[in-house]
Amino acid sequence: MKQIPVYLFTGFLDAGKTRFIQETLEDPSYNDGTPTLVLICEEGEEELDVSKMPSDRIFIQSIEDPEDLKPKLLERLAKSSRAQRVFIEYNGMWLGKDLFDALPEGWVIVQEFCFMDSNTILTYNANMRNLVVDKLQSAEMVIFNRMPTTTDVMPYHKLVRGISRRADIVYEDENGRVIPDVIEDPLPFDVNAPIIDIEDIDYAIWYRDLSEELPNYEDKTVRLKGRIIIDQRSDGSFFVFGRQVMTCCVEDIQFAGVACLYPDSFSLKNGSWATVTAKIHIDTHEAYGREGPVLNVLEIEPALPPLEEVATFY
Repeated sequence: MKQIPVYLFTGFLDAGKTRFIQETLEDPSYNDGTPTLVLICEEGEEELDVSKMPSDRIFIQSIEDPEDLKPKLLERLAKSSRAQRVFIEYNGMWLGKDLFDALPEGWVIVQEFCFMDSNTILTYNANMRNLVVDKLQSAEMVIFNRMPTTTDVMPYHKLVRGISRRADIVYEDENGRVIPDVIEDPLPFDVNAPIIDIEDIDYAIWYRDLSEELPNYEDKTVRLKGRIIIDQRSDGSFFVFGRQVMTCCVEDIQFAGVACLYPDSFSLKNGSWATVTAKIHIDTHEAYGREGPVLNVLEIEPALPPLEEVATFY
C-alpha cells in the first residue's frame, strides 16, 4: 500500500500552528506542486491564505467534530485531492488518540510539532494538564512562541522534560528569533554503573528512558523495586515486573512493566513486591508481541512496598 506522509501540528488555540503552516506552504522550495491535503480541526483568528502559495495544489478541508475523524472519510479526502502528503492542524481540546485511531492504513506521521504560547501554556498546564500531557508526550519538537526575551525558560523546559526526554525544544522570542533549548538533563541514576540502581522515586523516569533510549541499556545490569505479575500467557519461564505510573492525573494511571526471564516464576507470589537485579537484553518476547527490553533475573528478593506505590515523574 502506498504510504502518505503526515505532518501533524498540535497545540492550543492561537498558539501559532496556522502561521507556521502558512509560512511553510509559502516556501516554493517546499511547496513545489506536490498535491497536499490540509486538514483544519479548529478555527482560530488566522486562516490559511492559498493565494500567497506558489502552488495551487493545496486542498483545505475543515473537520469540526472529533466524531467526524474516520478512516473512510480521510481516505476519501485523500483520494479526491490525489494528495501525496497531508498536513493536520489538530484541535488542542481533542485527544491525540482520536486522531491516531482514525488514520487510514498507509498514513504515516513523519513529523509532529507542538506549538505553545508562552504567555498561556503554564495556565493551561495548571488547569488542563491532561490535555497538555496528551500533546507533549508524542511531540518530536515543542515550540514555545511569543517568549519575552527576559523570561526564565526553566519552567517551560521542565514542563516538557517532565513528560518527554526525546522532544527537541525551541523558544521563539517576540522578534521572531528562534533559540534552541540547551539545558542538560542528567538522569538521576548512572547508566554506565556496573549495576544501575534505580531509587523508588525514579522508577517512572527510568521506565521512560528505557522506552525512549532502549539501545543504551543492552547488556546493562539494573537493580530496582516493583511488583511481580504472573502473566497468564507464561509457561512458568517468565513474569512481568513493574509499577503503576501516573503521568498527569489519576485517570491515566497504568501499569508500566517489563518481561523478566525466571525459570520458576510460578513459585513467586502474584502481586508481591520484590527487588530484582537483572541483566537487560533487547529481544522479541511474547509479553510484548514485539521487540522490547527482556530482563534476565540474576537475583530476586522480597521487598516492602515503596512509600508511594504509584510512581510519578516528579
